[in-house]
Amino acid sequence: MPSTPERRPPSLDAVAAQRWARRAAGDASPWLHEEVGRRMEERLQWIKAQPRHWADWSPLRGGREAHARVAQRYPKAQGWLIEPEPSLHAATAQAFGTAGAWWKPQRWLGGSAPSSVLARVPEGGVDLLWANMALHMAADPEALIAEWHRGVAVDGFLMFSCLGPDTLGELRALYQAQGWPPPDHDFTDMHDWGDMLVHAGFAEPVMDMERVVLTWSTPEAALAELRGLGRNLHAQRFGALRGRAWHARLREALEGLRQPSDGRIALTFEIIHGHAFRPAARVALAPESAVPLGDMRAMLRGRRP
Repeated sequence: MPSTPERRPPSLDAVAAQRWARRAAGDASPWLHEEVGRRMEERLQWIKAQPRHWADWSPLRGGREAHARVAQRYPKAQGWLIEPEPSLHAATAQAFGTAGAWWKPQRWLGGSAPSSVLARVPEGGVDLLWANMALHMAADPEALIAEWHRGVAVDGFLMFSCLGPDTLGELRALYQAQGWPPPDHDFTDMHDWGDMLVHAGFAEPVMDMERVVLTWSTPEAALAELRGLGRNLHAQRFGALRGRAWHARLREALEGLRQPSDGRIALTFEIIHGHAFRPAARVALAPESAVPLGDMRAMLRGRRP
């Protein structure tokens, strides 16, 4: 489905987002993603449903340790690795393989081993679709939410997290003071995500947010971690590479973000958590109606004693 300004944050460059999605992840998932995944996994204790099967969306960047924690929570559930980008299938399979290496997450956190990497959720959907820290980097987030809805079985649920609009407020203020273009695109508010979930067909969306402050001892360390978290997808970002003089100005400006308490450079990240259920489809009475086969099966099962 083509991405249009009406279907994504107005400041987001869809081509740049698609380029980032195809970029190979590093040897380890970003620390922030793992921490958000850990906190999101703790929220599963409040959901009484016990999934028979679940899928991890874009697990390389979503968090390998977080994946293992979900697998440990549901040891009897069949797990799937979903990677929409074919170029990342080999890296995902290698990172989550279960044979041989003693350091694989499955060995020290338990849980069932994931199946082979798939480009989409198996037909019929899964009881739990897990999507950690992916939505804010999507070229077309509404289309992605619609795809997630198709991947969740009736009475199943979606668990996701992403960055919110207060993320990197200190860095945006720094860039503005220097007269530079924004350092990132505008992130979507959690209430708007809730509206999109309902529009896609999800029910009972629950959204909440928290702020996480990361600190570093040097500007170089801060920039290195930011590169691992993503790229600047703003449509009005710098149009060309910057030189050494600009990077020196950036490092000098980052020194101004040191906290008086401990002298470390600090940046704030707004983390949005959300979950929603997929209810049984309701078919409007009409002379002729089209219903997906999976929804029809679920409707028929619901009528049985």
